[in-house]
Amino acid sequence: MSAAALPASAVADVPVAQRVINPWIIALAVVIPTFMEVLDTTIANVALRYMAGGLSAPATDSEWVITSYLAANAIILPMSGWLAVRLGRRNYFLLSIAIFTLASVLCGMATSLGMLIASRVLQGLAGGGLQPSSQGVLLDAFPREKQGAAQTLFGIAALLAPVVGPTLGGYITDNYGWRWIFYLNLPVGLFALWMCSKLVHDPPYLKTAQREARQSGSPFDTIGLCLLSLTMISWEIVLSKGQEWDWFGDPFMRVQTLAVIFAVCLGGLIWRETRIANPLINFRTLGDRNFRWCCIIIFCAFASLYANTTSLPALLQSLFGYDATTSGLVLSPSGVGAVMMLFIVGILLGKGVDARYLMATGLLILGIGNYWMSRFTLDISPWDVVWSRTVFIVGLSMIFAPLNVAAFFNIPPHLRGAAVGLLALLRNEGGSVGTSIAQTIHERRDQFHALRLGERLDSLNPAVNDYLAQSQANFMKLNGDPSASYEMALRSLANLREQQSSSFAYFDTFVLFAVISVALIGLVFFMQRSVAAKGAHVAAE
Repeated sequence: MSAAALPASAVADVPVAQRVINPWIIALAVVIPTFMEVLDTTIANVALRYMAGGLSAPATDSEWVITSYLAANAIILPMSGWLAVRLGRRNYFLLSIAIFTLASVLCGMATSLGMLIASRVLQGLAGGGLQPSSQGVLLDAFPREKQGAAQTLFGIAALLAPVVGPTLGGYITDNYGWRWIFYLNLPVGLFALWMCSKLVHDPPYLKTAQREARQSGSPFDTIGLCLLSLTMISWEIVLSKGQEWDWFGDPFMRVQTLAVIFAVCLGGLIWRETRIANPLINFRTLGDRNFRWCCIIIFCAFASLYANTTSLPALLQSLFGYDATTSGLVLSPSGVGAVMMLFIVGILLGKGVDARYLMATGLLILGIGNYWMSRFTLDISPWDVVWSRTVFIVGLSMIFAPLNVAAFFNIPPHLRGAAVGLLALLRNEGGSVGTSIAQTIHERRDQFHALRLGERLDSLNPAVNDYLAQSQANFMKLNGDPSASYEMALRSLANLREQQSSSFAYFDTFVLFAVISVALIGLVFFMQRSVAAKGAHVAAE
């Protein structure tokens, strides 16, 4: 439960120990573990094949390293508010940091893929409590008139982490090895644990809520937890392995079975959680139209972010010959634009600009960035990638803060903690869906474009005959063998076709998300007018 779920009078009642400390020091302390946790959702992506090779495991099985983390994280996120009240937010926050750090070390020490996956599950379970807890601490540490600036710092961490993750992961993997991706969390985690243990305290209102929760004797919703776990595990497995298993064409019925489990468990979860007094997940927040449409927008926006973050480095590495470090360096400058836009949008919201207009503008710019990338060719320069990616990330950062204002505009205080957890869950799951969609589109459209290009590459095409003749003559100068030279010319033509079909498939991915981004603008105007009140926090939840 975040502090946003409680009355302003209660939020203002902060312990003396916390008031005498500069709140920006507290903000720095709680944002560090949050950045570390969000970073781990993307930093390992670029090192999967290195992990598989180092642990003597099939490359396809290495995807479980990502799937296991996301599934465990998704299980904890919506129930983090419940745990914070029962255990005490400070205790839960410190416990999450400690376990997350320990699990990171175990990941680095893994001697088999099974051990690595088990450690990632533990890491995801611990990481799920870091984002909501850090937000609650920030809201308690700052007076209302400064909460916007504090939450902007949180928004920067939440947005920059997935942006710089592939860059940092690629650099570490290329220069030090994949294990150091996880070992990096040890000093950071210990530092964050030490700082938070000294600076973070539960305010009186939260201690009262904890005492009342314990005295109420409400039973733990075991059935709800089981339904939630089955729902998220089946969902993440389908997203991760669906393309490999041919989706609903899977002859072994794995995807079909998991889809049925997901649908049944999700229906059962919604039915149960809306009928008990002490739910793990409070779906009643979706009854508010602003929050409902914001959930859809943030889900799709992060799907676009992760699809872009997955596709663009793969495009650069497979077709342009960039290594992981170089491709990361090309994508990194967009982070500067993100930080600048977060502050600009925060100022505009503070001046009373309607959040809906800023969201609509951000979605339009997001679509323009995706469309720009869809117009690439194989002759582009690195600066084409830098500027298009910057436009894309600027559009995404324009959505963050206004969406926070609009989403919680009508949510009553006692439901706001549940709303924060649900929005964070959908944000993360949007990333999973975007990654899966990007992978599926590329593989299927690659086959489509290869067939369409092959229709024109025959002996009746004069351009083909000219190309083969020139290529054969060039290869003849190297080996002097007419037969081998002709075979090499055919192979070079096939390579060109493969390059073009693969590039078209990547561009199709960008087109799809450009269309989705622009289509989402229509949802914005179904919302109620949302203007940030003076002193309200206006950055990303």
